[in-house]
Amino acid sequence: MGTTIRDVAQAANVSIGTVSRALKNQPGLSEATRTRIVEVARTLGYDSAQLRPRIRRLTFLLHRQHNNFSASPFFSHVLHGVEQACREHAIVPALLTAGPADDTVQQLRLHAPDAIAVAGFVEPETLNALVALQRPLVLIDLWAQGLRSVNIDNAAGAALAMHHLFGMGRRRVAFIGGSLAHYSIAQRALGYRRAFFEAGLLFDPSLETTIDGGLDPDTGATHAMQRLLDAARARGDAPPDAVFAYNDAAALAAMRVCLAAGLRVPEDVAIIGFDDIAGASHAAPSLSTIAVDKEALGRRGVELLLEETPVTPEIVLPVRLIERASTAALMAANTPQTTPPNTPSNTNANAPQALAAQAQST
Repeated sequence: MGTTIRDVAQAANVSIGTVSRALKNQPGLSEATRTRIVEVARTLGYDSAQLRPRIRRLTFLLHRQHNNFSASPFFSHVLHGVEQACREHAIVPALLTAGPADDTVQQLRLHAPDAIAVAGFVEPETLNALVALQRPLVLIDLWAQGLRSVNIDNAAGAALAMHHLFGMGRRRVAFIGGSLAHYSIAQRALGYRRAFFEAGLLFDPSLETTIDGGLDPDTGATHAMQRLLDAARARGDAPPDAVFAYNDAAALAAMRVCLAAGLRVPEDVAIIGFDDIAGASHAAPSLSTIAVDKEALGRRGVELLLEETPVTPEIVLPVRLIERASTAALMAANTPQTTPPNTPSNTNANAPQALAAQAQST
C-alpha cells in the first residue's frame, strides 16, 4: 500500500488536519510548518494530488522579459484569456512578473495561490522550484516532460509559412530567430529547417540568424536583418528572396530594414511573421503571418488546471496562415487557411531534443 496522509502526519508529528491544510495551501499555518510538512510528504513519496484543493486563487507567472505588453502584446492576450476563464469559474487571478535575480518562490508565498500558470520562458531552476511547491501547475506556451501544458502547433505553423513561401517560388528563405531556450522559438526554428528537407531543397545555414541576446525583438531583428544583407553583399550573393521571422515584431523590423535598403516587398523579398499581432495588419505593406488564438491559450490553461484527470496533459492548439501584402506576389486568395491535417508536425515528440536544457511563444 502507498504512503497515506496518516503516515505523513506521524512522520511530521502533526495532526492529519494539519497535513491536509499544509498540502492544500490553506491558511492557519506558519510558513516554516507548511514547508516542513511538504518536505516530509515529498520524502515519503506521498501523492498530494489526492488532496487536490478547489482552486480559488490563481497566480499567472510571467518572466520579466515578456512584461512589455506595448512592444510585445502576445502575452497580454494570453492573460485576457486566463482572466476570462477565471471569471467563469469564480477564481481570483493575480499577475506576478519575475526575473532570474528574484526570489520567485517567496513572492508566490505572499500570493498564496491554490494553483500556478506559468507562461513563456522561465529558467529551469525556477521551474524546478515551482514544481517543488506541489501546487497544481500548468505551462502555457512552454513545455516540460510530465507537466500539464498548452501550446500552439509551432512546428506546423512554421511548415505553413515555409510551404507558402516555397509555393511563391522563393528558395533563399532566411529565418530570423530568437533564443532557442524558448520552447516556441525552438519549435519554429525546427520547423523552418525541416521544411527544406520536406521540399527536397538544400538548406543554407548562412540564411539562419538569431537576434542578439539582451536586445528587444525590434532592435535585435533590425540588426539581424542588416547582418543578412551585409553578409550576402560581402559574399557577392543575392540577398534572401524571403524572410520568415519567429514573431511579427521581428518580421516588421526586418521589413523596415529591407525597404530602407531599396528592396521591394514582396517583389524582391517576401516576408512573413508569426502570432498575428494587431500591428501586422496595419503595416505598409501589411504583413502575412501565422495566426494564433492567444486568448484560447490562456483559457485552455485554466481549464486544464481544473481537470482532475485530463485525457491528455499536453494540449496543442491549431494555427492559421493569413496571407497579406508582404507575400502577395503570387497570392492565390486572400482567405485564411487552417492547419492542414497532413501538415508534418510532431511538436511534443521533438521537444526533448529541441530543448534539452530548457522546459520552455514568444
